[in-house]
Amino acid sequence: MKFENVLLTLTECGMLLYWVFALLVVLEVISIPPEYMYSDYQNPLVVAWNWSFFPIDVLFSIAGLVGRFGGLGVGRRAMLSVFSLALMFCAGLMAISFWTLTGEFDVFWWGVNIWLVVLSSAVLVSRLRAPVA
Repeated sequence: MKFENVLLTLTECGMLLYWVFALLVVLEVISIPPEYMYSDYQNPLVVAWNWSFFPIDVLFSIAGLVGRFGGLGVGRRAMLSVFSLALMFCAGLMAISFWTLTGEFDVFWWGVNIWLVVLSSAVLVSRLRAPVA
């Protein structure tokens, strides 16, 4: 497996794991210390903002994983890959844009979202430059 595919798989699985943890926190199955939560995590508008990422995060994760491991033809794999990478880029950029506008900085949350932007951009450019098989 190519290194970029390993990074994508780890990122997508990590994102799905994040949402499992988020659901477990909402259901009060587990408790996470406040210092590990995103800024203003008790504000209902910020909670809604965070959950608004659920569909895009889950879609890019599932599309990427199915595209790599779903046994699809080359054309469908390529289409799912571009779809997944575009959603990953948008998810990261939307979060960074929000925190830029609100003037908030947390190295962990910024790092994760910059990772989404950089990884998706790098892989997309790499794949667009590759010869068609």
